[in-house]
Amino acid sequence: MAAAENSHAEVIRAGQHVPVDHVLCGLAENPAMPCDLVDLLVTIADEDIASNMAWRADLTRAQAVALVSRVEDSAARLAERGLLTAADIDPVAQPLAALALLSEGAGRPEWARLVAADPDAGCRERLAACPGLPTDVAETLAADTAIRVVAELALWTTSDMAERLAEHPHAEVRRAVAANEATPPSVLAALLTGEGLPPARRCLVCDRKEPPFVHDPDCAEPDCELPSGASCDGSHESTVHDMQQQALRNPATPAAAVLAFAGHPSMLLRWELAGRTDLPPEVYERLAGSPEPGVRGTLADNPEIDDRLMQRLAIDPCDDVRRSLAHNPRVPLDVLTRVAGTVRIGPTPLPRIVTATPAEVEELAASADPAVRTLVAERRDLPSGIRDALAADPDAKVLKSIAPHPGLSEARLRAMADRHGVRVLVRVASNPDASAALLEDLVRHRPPVKKAFREVARHPNATALALSACLQDCQARPVAAGHPALPPEVIVELLADDEWQVVEAAAANPSLPLTVMSALVSSRGQVG
Repeated sequence: MAAAENSHAEVIRAGQHVPVDHVLCGLAENPAMPCDLVDLLVTIADEDIASNMAWRADLTRAQAVALVSRVEDSAARLAERGLLTAADIDPVAQPLAALALLSEGAGRPEWARLVAADPDAGCRERLAACPGLPTDVAETLAADTAIRVVAELALWTTSDMAERLAEHPHAEVRRAVAANEATPPSVLAALLTGEGLPPARRCLVCDRKEPPFVHDPDCAEPDCELPSGASCDGSHESTVHDMQQQALRNPATPAAAVLAFAGHPSMLLRWELAGRTDLPPEVYERLAGSPEPGVRGTLADNPEIDDRLMQRLAIDPCDDVRRSLAHNPRVPLDVLTRVAGTVRIGPTPLPRIVTATPAEVEELAASADPAVRTLVAERRDLPSGIRDALAADPDAKVLKSIAPHPGLSEARLRAMADRHGVRVLVRVASNPDASAALLEDLVRHRPPVKKAFREVARHPNATALALSACLQDCQARPVAAGHPALPPEVIVELLADDEWQVVEAAAANPSLPLTVMSALVSSRGQVG
């Protein structure tokens, strides 16, 4: 084995047929790479490598500081993880790193003042989104000549500043104020109706085009930044519509201010209204009459609609509406069981099933309707008696749902696969207790089931034999390449694969020999 490792290492040093960048990107994530190699990799990291290194669980503060010095773009992730402090950063030499710390509330006030004077509007825009800005900095940004900077401030600022910016002459700033949950409710109500506020004088559309103007969705202008369908006839109508949409979505907007929109001609506005949980029953009733399935579907998923309305939506002609109702956490069980047989739910535990009482679970599991038994079979905390009974169910859909349940014996899993073959194989392969021998048998199944190869490739019990079969499948191959049960010599061979995803997965494999890791990093360091 050592001779084979050394042979491969020589090939790697020679730079033959190895996509070095992808190898190093994978190594950057490899949890088995020792500290000294991490140190060396930091010194040669580019943006891609640094992006992967920034999430290493074992990265030290010293390594993080060195990584930022090498690739400043990595600062955002490192700051988010708390691996950088203000003492580590020079805001003049590392403005992006300073912004990253300010975004986490860990920067210094003087940094904010420095960035507020930066000629780059992009930097000022990022600063405007930072929490806890000094008052003088917020004032500076509120008076910025770049509207996108002021709008970004309006989106994240405090209640007092949001109230002031609601009167800004630019409609784009007001749209951002409407999305800010710190905006006072009375101001949000005024933005919806326009009452009590001076009219906006500009918008992004009339900034660029003489009104009346409607932006062509197929606009061929290469530098055009206007959204599709944006329009302005002098009233800034498309921006006002967006502002209303943001205000309706904002939970701080008082319910009394939104009621009039239940009959609005705009589907998008009614759609936002349908998701609110603070409206009277008669408004929900009116929204249920909307002709658009999207509005009714959002309403069906709303936990605040009453049982009578759920009964009505349970017979909606649109499958998507009934499917949304099935996901409503407060849907009555009798309604849910009726809906279950009319739509495809998919392999997911429904909220109402998850909160079912032990008595309800027992009743559901004993239902004569296989669609209902399938729903409860998606739970992963069933009593062993109910679990085993469902594992012997004659219906393949029930077995597909119960197959991944922990605690099932190998005999039961094999019986499922034997009885229903390709219909249940993928879910059997995903069972956390599937044995190594069973996984080996599943990859030998004829006809082969490609999705099962992917499940086996990520299974912790997969053996080298099973993984060898998975490597033959193009979609399972990248997953299998990262499995630690692969023999080291196979992992090394995969470093020269034609597919970069396979290469990165192999390089990140903790079973990659240390000698090979060292050769890879050292050879690249010498080239650099």
